Amino acid sequence: MLLKDKVAVVYGAGGAIGGAAARAFAREGARVFLAGRTAAPLDRLAEDIRAAGGEAETAVVDARDESAVDSFVDGVAARAGRIDVSFNAIGYGDVQKPLMEISEADFLQPIVTAMRSQFLTTRAAARHMTARGTGVILAFGGGGPQTLPGLGGFKIALDALEGLRRQWAIELGPHGIRVVTLKTGGVPETLPEGFPGGDAIVDSLVGATQLGRAATLADVGDVAAFVASDRARTLTATDVNISCGAIVD
Repeated sequence: MLLKDKVAVVYGAGGAIGGAAARAFAREGARVFLAGRTAAPLDRLAEDIRAAGGEAETAVVDARDESAVDSFVDGVAARAGRIDVSFNAIGYGDVQKPLMEISEADFLQPIVTAMRSQFLTTRAAARHMTARGTGVILAFGGGGPQTLPGLGGFKIALDALEGLRRQWAIELGPHGIRVVTLKTGGVPETLPEGFPGGDAIVDSLVGATQLGRAATLADVGDVAAFVASDRARTLTATDVNISCGAIVD
């Protein structure tokens, strides 16, 4: 088990990406603490994890709220005795429109949300990780050199996330803490069932890859668990590209 006896916090656990990572963490032996803004999906995920023999606890937390994040993380550390992994996979509430058509508020929404949330959750976990000289910070949705028209502030938020990751990595590295982002180029399973134009979107995601297939949720979970484990102890200050070649570094 890659994460046996580890303690992992997952933000956005009620969503597809966060849920996939949480399941993989638990399967690999971690005790997982599931955070999100809506209780019902967290509770369903926790029940599934427990049914499979894992350990899971839930908490309703707004990852953009400083006091809420700090209180949650301090509580996890007090109950579990440590925090080994913090993974932030929340959605950024982006509105995707051409820049000439988008409002200032809609443009800034994903950028502000990404920076505020990723900063707060990383800082809260790092306070506990530094005392032990070890830990892993994971984020989802790294950027890349390519972009598409009509994305509003979304791609800019992802690029900003990479900048934040670099800054955290250089400041936390001396304390034994690794900081990594995961990027996929799109996971078809995250599209809601019956989403208008969904088939065309899936075709475009797959068509952009070099392997003729896109990453699955299981792929995301498996890679996240590996990166969070000690087997990836040399990985920090970088992103892990699991886009099947859709994003060319």
